[in-house]
Amino acid sequence: MLDRRVEPRMLCADLVDVQWKDQTGRNVRGVANLEDISLSGACLQVDRPVPVQTTVRISYPAGELSGKVRYCVFREIGYFLGIEFDPGCRWSQRDFRPQHLLDPRRLVRTTNRVKDDPAQPEAI
Repeated sequence: MLDRRVEPRMLCADLVDVQWKDQTGRNVRGVANLEDISLSGACLQVDRPVPVQTTVRISYPAGELSGKVRYCVFREIGYFLGIEFDPGCRWSQRDFRPQHLLDPRRLVRTTNRVKDDPAQPEAI
């Protein structure tokens, strides 16, 4: 039987250093906004497109995560890269806790609790 649990993605906001090789083989370094992160991947906002399958290294004060670009899309404010971490490379809050970190599952629970509270007046 397959395990169909969905890996939780943590919403976050933090700046991280990124590095990859461009199509000519030159090293490209920059700063990216870390939008979300999970055990096996992350979403980064950068200022230029990065081809799918490019290997990217994400550096943070205590270490590094590496993976491949799985998607690159432009949205109004920049390019968003979906990074799948390399096998054996997993994010852990013990090693790197982004500056602003939010578990969306907690937000849903809090919202439901407010709705279910009979002491709260119903919205019209």
